[in-house]
Amino acid sequence: MSLQNLISAAARPLPPIDDPSFASHFDSFANHRIVLLGDGSHGTLEFYSARAQITKHLIEHHGFTTVAVEADWPDAEAIDRYVRQRPDPAAKIGGRTRDNEEPFKRFPTWMWRNREMQSLVEWMRNHNANLPDHQKVGFYGLDLYSMGTSIRAVIEYLDRIDPPAGKEARRRYGCLQPWVDDPTAYGLASLRGMANCEKGVVDMLRDLLNQRLQYSEEDPHDGEEYHSSQQNAYLVRDAEQYYKAMYYSSALSWTLRDTHMMNTLRRILYHKPPGSRAVVWAHNSHCGDARYTGMAARNEVNIGQLCREHFGRGNVALLGCGTYTGTVAAAHEWDEDMQVMTVLPSREDSWEWLAHHTGLSSFLLDLRPTRMDPELRGIMATETQRLERFIGVIYRPETERVSHYSEADLQNQFDGYVWFNRTAAVKPLEVVQPKTAMGLEETYPFGL
Repeated sequence: MSLQNLISAAARPLPPIDDPSFASHFDSFANHRIVLLGDGSHGTLEFYSARAQITKHLIEHHGFTTVAVEADWPDAEAIDRYVRQRPDPAAKIGGRTRDNEEPFKRFPTWMWRNREMQSLVEWMRNHNANLPDHQKVGFYGLDLYSMGTSIRAVIEYLDRIDPPAGKEARRRYGCLQPWVDDPTAYGLASLRGMANCEKGVVDMLRDLLNQRLQYSEEDPHDGEEYHSSQQNAYLVRDAEQYYKAMYYSSALSWTLRDTHMMNTLRRILYHKPPGSRAVVWAHNSHCGDARYTGMAARNEVNIGQLCREHFGRGNVALLGCGTYTGTVAAAHEWDEDMQVMTVLPSREDSWEWLAHHTGLSSFLLDLRPTRMDPELRGIMATETQRLERFIGVIYRPETERVSHYSEADLQNQFDGYVWFNRTAAVKPLEVVQPKTAMGLEETYPFGL
């Protein structure tokens, strides 16, 4: 049989996403400790809605208590405080109320500030309402683009619990303060020998870790605030390295970023009760195993690969989402306003082309070796040069082949592939991109 016919035979049709039975089609992946749910773009409604339904099902029926997303820690923590109803000790600082700061207000706002995410967040809050604290589902950010916000969070924490240490944090982090509005400029200054803040941020993290027992015991919230401060200190350290690496190697900076995300996930699970289980939301380029994509030739790793290596392949499920055509929420250039754009039909040399020609509007393709037809697995093993489309927050249809396609060995990249033939743009809470001093520099390159 041809590859097309074998894929058509193996594809399991899915009901509509709002069908109560939709998420149950993913039950066979629920015995894994970590389930990574990828998306083929950051602006597609079906990808968000499907992941939300699968996530709710994993929480309700399989005991998952962690939702970790490709987002900054401080922004995600604001959501976590809401869904777990955690108090914010920093809400009042020196007798004054901190300015109201809405999360996810930097570019690209629509990635997390959209109707689908809003619905999931409200569901999580309602789900947690009557549960004891240790059973409540938390919401966490894995990314490292919040250097300035994380510096402030560490200082505020120490001001409350150890004022002399807070003073020392101001001194050490002061080296980075001129650059927090433009951290990429710090990388350039470091390259030219004009700045080097590494020792201060490393010393700050070391001292915080050395005080782990004392600070945790003094934390009235069972160590939650110490854990958050620790993570912010790790983030500052890793961001300092990341912005320097941007000027040396894009592969190194990518690897530093995904290694940070992996280590953040490990620390979250370490902080949870033993055996806790997590669902991760990130782009396909992060969730799929990098060793089986064009990233391998550039010596890049990602969180999907690192999870398989650290937790063991049998404990990790990697799922990706794809589409043939439709619309997507994206920008033409960095820091521009969101637009609804038409997604070009997939190329004939892509996996999406084969998925489209199954004739199914949506399906799940199980790619695990023990569940695949041996003939299909054998033919797919020869298709390592076939292309896969990756759309981030930037979409450039006029240069789509160069900008958005990469080679992929699909059956090893993922454990499952979720298909929606025609998709629509995600529904943003706002369209106009707020113009802030940190809009571009603080988050670039957040495209994937």
